[in-house]
Amino acid sequence: MNTAEAVRAALEAAGWAPSVHNSQPWAFAVAGEEISLRADTGRGLRFADPDGRQLLISCGAALFNLRTALLCAGFDAAVRVLPDPDRPALLATVRVGGGAVADEHTRTLRAEIERRRTHRAGFTDLPVPDRLVDGLVREAAEEGARLTPVRAPGDVRMVAALTVAAQQAQVRDRLLALDVVRWARPPGSARADGVPADAYPSGPVRVAAGFAQRDYAWRHDWGARQLGRGQHSPGVLALITTPGDGPGAWIAAGQALQRSLLHAAAHGVSAAFHTQPLEMHHLREFLRQELCEGAYPQMIIRFGITFDAGGAVRRSLPEVLG
Repeated sequence: MNTAEAVRAALEAAGWAPSVHNSQPWAFAVAGEEISLRADTGRGLRFADPDGRQLLISCGAALFNLRTALLCAGFDAAVRVLPDPDRPALLATVRVGGGAVADEHTRTLRAEIERRRTHRAGFTDLPVPDRLVDGLVREAAEEGARLTPVRAPGDVRMVAALTVAAQQAQVRDRLLALDVVRWARPPGSARADGVPADAYPSGPVRVAAGFAQRDYAWRHDWGARQLGRGQHSPGVLALITTPGDGPGAWIAAGQALQRSLLHAAAHGVSAAFHTQPLEMHHLREFLRQELCEGAYPQMIIRFGITFDAGGAVRRSLPEVLG
């Protein structure tokens, strides 16, 4: 594979990163052997994510895919994060070099990039092995973030209650609800972004421990009627935190998130996200003080095993190249 082919494959892999509501808020440019990653702010959540925190986490996940794909193609990736303070939308530059050799673990992560899917319901009762959870902790640490499993039943109930409170508040807020509706795809939609109708429940699905699901089917008869049926386990709850807060921390959190998700996927474990409380400053601050020892919570995740296979759509490479 020559450099041009490797860059193209890496850009395509980057596009398979998870993003808030599958908004895919990234854009790339290629100049010689340098790839630029930029924030596509027009795809951000205007009301739920005014600071762009979730947008940059999404772009950080795309950056991890890009790095991993280049390495597996035999090319080194020299990354500079936030290289120009005068251009805040320029999130990273990646200088493509030669002579890299990917180890077996990196190749395993690469193989999961196109296969990984986000789950939006309960999990089966099959347990997630403790050894795998320990591995997820190590994966996140490699990217400068912390993944903390939440084991105490009382703490799990507290986080679940916060997702319910945030979800109820957001449903009542017309502007916040529109941020979700904007990215909910109806059945038969030809859009290459947003959440497909077969990837979210058609109505409320009971998840053990009371976690609230996003209402992508808001006031519509959309969604997958069988998604999550008979799967009521919450799985293993975990938080991704960073010691600081700001663009650099958000990008690091995104890279840690994707590295952990790919490691989980390689072992047959899926993930569901509950970011509603983190979109409300006072609830996020409550979590930071009461459960995160002062660190900044960036993601709330449930890991578990499911037999549902949700759909996935991604924009084509020409659509994300600027």
